[in-house]
Order: sequence, then structure tokens, then C-alpha cells
Amino acid sequence: MEPGLDRLNSLAANEAEAEFGKCCGSTNWARRMAAERPFANSNQLVTIADRIWWSLEPDDWLEAFASHPKIGENKAARATAAEVQNWAAQEQSGAQKAAEETVRSLAKLNREYEEKFGYIYIVCATGKSSKEMLAILRERLPNDAETELRIAAREQSRITKLRLGKLLDQ
Repeated sequence: MEPGLDRLNSLAANEAEAEFGKCCGSTNWARRMAAERPFANSNQLVTIADRIWWSLEPDDWLEAFASHPKIGENKAARATAAEVQNWAAQEQSGAQKAAEETVRSLAKLNREYEEKFGYIYIVCATGKSSKEMLAILRERLPNDAETELRIAAREQSRITKLRLGKLLDQ
């Protein structure tokens, strides 16, 4: 058996929602995940998580995006649990070691991105250097709104899957 999965399956609905909320900031996603329990195994958990994510409305995606700090920053626009802040810091560790010029460029392009699209730049930062994240941001900035929303949602899906793994490892 999988102890982390057994723990999630046994929680009260509101507790499960809170745990899933650590993985994805969409309240609808977290609520629906809690309602899907029990999960037979971690593969089923990830498959259902992905199915639910892609069935949500863009407003749900935007809610999830707001739970992340901007790349290179420590605080999200929306309040998040300390554990989630630690996960985000680990995921963005490549930005923490950035050269001052890269930090300035990230901040400038983050602002441009947010002004253009209305939400923060979302990228699955795990394993990426600050220069890689900056290059991806430069590459995505010219996108049209519809294309970029789908790309950002895909990145959120990747982040969620990584965080589900962390949740199960607790």
C-alpha cells in the first residue's frame, strides 16, 4: 500500500480539500479531487487530477495561477500555506541564485507578461536555471492570449503533478 495515499483517502472531505489545495490553488479542482476519493493508487490519482484540471474553466486556472509567487519572488498574490511557500521556493531555487541582471530582466518581463495577459507568468520551474526561465518567458511573451493561457495551464498541470508527489511523500 501507499501510506501517503491511504492518509489522503482517509481524511474528512474538508481536510482532503485543504491538502489538495496545497498542490493546486483552484478551489474547484481541490473540491473535486476530494470528492473523487478513494484513489486505488498514485497513478489513478494523477490521471484523475489531470482529467479534472482540463475540465475546469479558465477562471479556475487563473485562481490556481494566483496561488504562485512570481518567478524570482517569495510571496503569492493569494495567501498560501507555509508548506506551499516552501515548495514554491524549492521549485524556483534556480531563480534564487540568479545574477542581478537576470533578476532585473525577470522582474521587468514578469511585469510585461502580467500587463499583457492579466496573470503572472507560470512555468514549471523545477530543475530550471534562472536563465532558462527567462528564455522561456521571452519566448512566450509574444503569444496570443488564447495560446498562452493553454501553455500556462499545461505548466500548472506539471506543477500540480510534482506537488501531488510531494503530498504523497509526507
